[in-house]
Order: sequence, then structure tokens, then C-alpha cells
Amino acid sequence: MSEQNLEALRKQIDDLNLEILRLINERAEIVNEIGKIKEKQGVNRYDPLRERHMLNLLKEHNKGPLNQMTVDYIFKQIFKTALKQLEADKKKELLVSRKKKSEDTVIEINGEKIGSGIPSFVFGPCSVESYEQTAKVAETLKEKGMKMIRGGAYKPRTSPYDFQGLGLEGLKILKRVSEEYGLAVVTEIVTPAHIEEALDYIDVIQVGARNMQNFELLKAVGATNKPVLLKRGLAATIDEFIHAAEYIMSKGNENIILCERGIRTYEKATRNTLDISAVPILKQETHLPVFVDVTHSTGRRDLLLPCAKAAIAIGADGIMAEVHPDPSVALSDSQQQMDIPQFNSFYEEIQKFMKQYEFKA
Repeated sequence: MSEQNLEALRKQIDDLNLEILRLINERAEIVNEIGKIKEKQGVNRYDPLRERHMLNLLKEHNKGPLNQMTVDYIFKQIFKTALKQLEADKKKELLVSRKKKSEDTVIEINGEKIGSGIPSFVFGPCSVESYEQTAKVAETLKEKGMKMIRGGAYKPRTSPYDFQGLGLEGLKILKRVSEEYGLAVVTEIVTPAHIEEALDYIDVIQVGARNMQNFELLKAVGATNKPVLLKRGLAATIDEFIHAAEYIMSKGNENIILCERGIRTYEKATRNTLDISAVPILKQETHLPVFVDVTHSTGRRDLLLPCAKAAIAIGADGIMAEVHPDPSVALSDSQQQMDIPQFNSFYEEIQKFMKQYEFKA
């Protein structure tokens, strides 16, 4: 008889478990609907006052045998699970999300397919200082079959007294060099006001680290038909970085290249700390190509090669670095730019390394 009672009680437990499961899922659906309404209203999905109200209501009606601490713990876990589900659903809805688009985005720039599985390279001076300086680098790049050149015409600097770039004159130099050497121009735009005048001179708009959350700029470049190279902010989380890209894509521009360029930590051995793990995370979370800027992440010429190798080995779609004919007289970042012989050696070693991975540049 006791065995029959045991089985009957177990059956009751099974039925209750299924009922609890049904109710939890029903609750999750309602929470999801509330989340959609809050999203439209621009209200934070988590409301601590509402959570306290629900816990107080449960306490008022708790007749035992579970003590209130246990009840609070159980329902707080249910609340957390619902919030996590909302965040997961929100990520699925992002246009840049891998869940939204499973295949890799491939961007063609000057005949080169970025994100096709073969690493690409973007080299050039930190700042455009003169035609002669930029042309000398461009000549070296063309000799190696490069398709792109980088160079700053507008330079957001930490100090207002540092060289801020040549502006429009710098863009004109880049345009002249690009036409003479057959290279696509990658350069930074720092304000929406400069976009219209810059479009005729450049091929890829770079949004720098300091502007990663300049939302008006992100929306403005999203409204153009130019590819965008978006750099991660100095202290930005990966989630913030992804949402910055979403700002651009939400305006219709799907040609976005993400660029890990190091983040600020307590470490002083390098200019920034290269977050190499960001590369596979970004490639898992998004369908966008991912570059690594080894110059700004390290700030040290002696670390450029090993960090570039690490980036390629971990799956980066491209490498960015700075090259100057004579870094000792450079108007910005002189200590971290390679001169031409150093660049030749760097590129030769990268080519040897890539052959080990059966890449062909």
C-alpha cells in the first residue's frame, strides 16, 4: 500500500513540475510582451521597484512550508532568467548579429574582398603631412600589390596643441596619391559636417576609437554608401562595440569592418592592451569582417610583428599598421610607426607566416 502511495505522490510531483513549467513559459511570454512595450517607450527593461513589489506580494501570500528567504531566492532566479531571455532576444534582432545573418559579410574594396577568408592589409602614415611623404609610402604599398592606403587628414588628438591634421588639403593629397598608385583611401572622419566634402576624396570612412559612441556621426556614416571601418573605443565593452556598429547598419549601410585596436587597462608596458580574444568573439557574435590595428594597440614597433601573427592565427580578416618614410620627424605618433625598411621586413615575415596557414595575399 505504501508503494502505491509513493507512486501516486510521485505522479503528483510530475504533474506539478509540468504545470510549473507551463506557467514559467507562459510568464516568459508575458514578460517578452512587456519588454517590447518598454522598448518602444525607451524605458529600461529592468525595474527594481517592480521587482520589490512582486517579492512583497509573494511574501504577503506565502503560507509555507517554504521560508521567505527560499521563496525570494527561487523567484529572483526566475526574474533573472526572464531578463536574460529578453537580452538574448534583443541580440537576435540586431542587424549585425550572426543570428540575423549566418553567412559572413564580404566587402569588396578596390577589387579586394574583405572577409573572404584571406587576410587583407591596410598600411600608411598616421597623418598625411605632405604629398611626398604619402606618395613614398604609396609607392612601397603598390610594389607589394596592396589595394588600400590609410592616412589621417583629420586627427582627434589628446592635446589641443598637437598636430590636428591637414584637413581638406590632406584629403586632396590622399586622392591624388590614390589615383596615381591605384590605392583605395581609408581615412578618419571626425564630425558629420565633414562627411559631404570628404566623400569625393575617400573610399572607406574610418570612425576612430574616440568617436565610437559619437552616435550622430555613426548615423551620418550609416546614411552613406561608403564602407565604414569602425574602431573599438578606448574603454568600450564588446557589447557596446557591437551596438555602435548597429547604429551604422540601422541607417542602411551594411558594409562595416570592425577593428580591434586595444583597450585601456592598468598595464603600462604597451600603449593599450590588445584584446585578442575580441576577434573570435566578434566573429561569433556578428557576421562582419574583423581587423586588428597592431600599431595603436601596442604602441611599440617591436611588438607589431608578433601581434600581427597572433591576429592572423586567431582568425582576423585583416591587419592595420602605420608606416612613415622617416618616423623620427613624423608630426604624430613617431615612436610607433615603421619606416620603409622595417615595413619591408615586417611584410616579408608576415608573408612567410601566412604560407604556414596556406593563405595567399
